[in-house]
Amino acid sequence: MIMSKPLYERPSLVRHQMGMMNKFGRLQGTRPLTHIDGVAVSDLVAQHGSPLFVFSQQTLVKRYRELYQAFARRYAKVRIAWSYKTNYLEAICRVFHREGAWAEVVSQFEFDKAVLTGMSPDRIHFNGPNKPDDAIEAALRGRAMLHIDNFDELARIERIAERLGVRPRVALRINLAVEGLQAWSRFGLNLESGQAREAAVRLLAGGKAELVGLHCHIGTYILEPAAYGIAAAKLVHFANQLRTDLGVRLSFLDLGGGFASRNTLAAQYLPGDQAAPSFERYAEAICDALAGLEGPPQELPTLVLETGRALVDDAGYLISSVAATKRLPDGRRGLVLDAGVNLLFTAFWYKHDVLPAQEFSGTLEPTVMYGPLCMNIDVLRDTVQFPPLSVGERVVFRNVGAYNVTQWMQFITLRPAVVMIGPEGRVSTIRRAEKVEDLRSFEEVPEWLR
Repeated sequence: MIMSKPLYERPSLVRHQMGMMNKFGRLQGTRPLTHIDGVAVSDLVAQHGSPLFVFSQQTLVKRYRELYQAFARRYAKVRIAWSYKTNYLEAICRVFHREGAWAEVVSQFEFDKAVLTGMSPDRIHFNGPNKPDDAIEAALRGRAMLHIDNFDELARIERIAERLGVRPRVALRINLAVEGLQAWSRFGLNLESGQAREAAVRLLAGGKAELVGLHCHIGTYILEPAAYGIAAAKLVHFANQLRTDLGVRLSFLDLGGGFASRNTLAAQYLPGDQAAPSFERYAEAICDALAGLEGPPQELPTLVLETGRALVDDAGYLISSVAATKRLPDGRRGLVLDAGVNLLFTAFWYKHDVLPAQEFSGTLEPTVMYGPLCMNIDVLRDTVQFPPLSVGERVVFRNVGAYNVTQWMQFITLRPAVVMIGPEGRVSTIRRAEKVEDLRSFEEVPEWLR
């Protein structure tokens, strides 16, 4: 009798999360996020589809007021200029403008967008290293605040201003050294080398524009408020020199943006909500340095802040649905979602907080979340502890309000709808979902191919 050899089946080892201790205590269980501002996630998807971006007007207003009050308590004259590149959807911009924000733009597109949104040109700060002549002319005609990036730009502004018969009010963009930070020396005029002072002297000697402001932007997602204290102190020292040596009385000092949101960077150990400084800490560092300004109180310059990410990140959500599940060769669970890095561009540098959108059962496992693109880089979260989900169930990514709807790509899939939850839970579409016809409307086919 011939005995058959039993078939060998390779075992599958699955790691289970049992709430192991770490330096911050026991890992807490994942709680579902079933509602956003009182509106059910299931209802949002049923009405507007999946994937879906959702913004909370309540959170936008709350964050703006927190920022303004933190600084206004310490310094008498404060202006927030909303950074259009962070999120230029008109509804988002209008929320901030209704709260009193000016606009900060870095291109003619953003300038035109701000004007069409209802912003008066004379309440626009125009930054950026590339301002074509047409953009400069539009800004000068509208009396926008031009921030000069380089000597070539200075000369072009003077030439166009002379042709138009106007004497514009301008600012100098300054780059400066802050210990511990990589200098953004590609932007503006260097302080330490004397280039910034040279530009000021050149501007004053020309007499074709009035120097009214200084601007610096020391970086992005800066977790150390003391860095802003150093930058502000250097800007204050330069402002005092201009006043004493050249008789310049500045109207504003612009400290730029770069405040961290409560997201977690990819290489960051602490969670973002623990690592990110409060607005109070940023305000304390900056306003302490502003105490060094010379001159009578009534002549002190306005403090301008171009904060973007820290105002809007918390207000944004991305709802996505499970398209497929799989078990990876290393034992981890894989989820294929209907949203990828084409929509959530910031997934390349953030470990976004992600939660199930419905009640669940089962054990948390290491899980990889993939997008729908045929690209190996389409990974939204690499190894997050997550419960088992089935096809059609949903997840919600939090704190995604900054840059994603300005840097998203129409790649492989169409871009989805964006909605805002307003007062009393009212939901309104603020950008409709794209259709194939929308894309075709930009195309033209040569006659010989028709």
